[in-house]
Amino acid sequence: MDFEMPVFDGPLAQRGIGVIAPFDLALERELWRWVPMEVSLHLARTPYEPVPVSMEMAQLVSDSKHLAAATRDVLHVEPEVVAYLCTSGSFVNGIDYERSLCKAICDAGAPDAVTTSGALAEVLHRLDLHKVSVLTPYDEDLTGKLHDFLAELDVKTVSSDHLGLGGGIWKVSYRTIAERILAADHSEAEAVFVSCTNLPTFDLIEPLEAALGKPVLTANQLTMWACLMRMGLPIVGPGKWLRDVS
Repeated sequence: MDFEMPVFDGPLAQRGIGVIAPFDLALERELWRWVPMEVSLHLARTPYEPVPVSMEMAQLVSDSKHLAAATRDVLHVEPEVVAYLCTSGSFVNGIDYERSLCKAICDAGAPDAVTTSGALAEVLHRLDLHKVSVLTPYDEDLTGKLHDFLAELDVKTVSSDHLGLGGGIWKVSYRTIAERILAADHSEAEAVFVSCTNLPTFDLIEPLEAALGKPVLTANQLTMWACLMRMGLPIVGPGKWLRDVS
């Protein structure tokens, strides 16, 4: 049997992002929509913790020892940057702790590091935003910690809403999320931030930005933006602000 090998180069050279996710992340499919074809996502998870989404969980999943171990788990596939994909875990103890998480990831061998809340800080600074509305799926106490983190950045939370969920965050419908984002907005807010990497938002961003006339910033969007910026790669996915700051 004769077989002629097609003449082409391949497979497509891949560039990697290491992703450290909380044990309950269910939105891997959404993550892949935020990156170009040449980028592969290499996921590691923090250990399972038998507690509901809460202040306690945010503390447990942000243990620097867990992040260091997860970083080492993905290093063998040579990611160019490692992201801690968790909003609450990266804001719960404030800015200094967020920076210490990046240091722990780099100390474990990553060439560069990003956290979701660190990416939020970068974008707020680049867009020169000082007043925001906030929507979270958390309880009131954990949402308050986000307000504290934003205050450390000299950003005022002018309005806020929270869903009060202890689990199953990825199951919330687009309709519910859109209605709550619209309700959480405030005329003084320069942008709306939607917290939690386990809350689906991809297809809502462009229509809500058009309706509100301001940036709608979401957790997975911010994290992938920060990674791709460090890699010098074009930004993909919805959000006018992506084009404004890239």
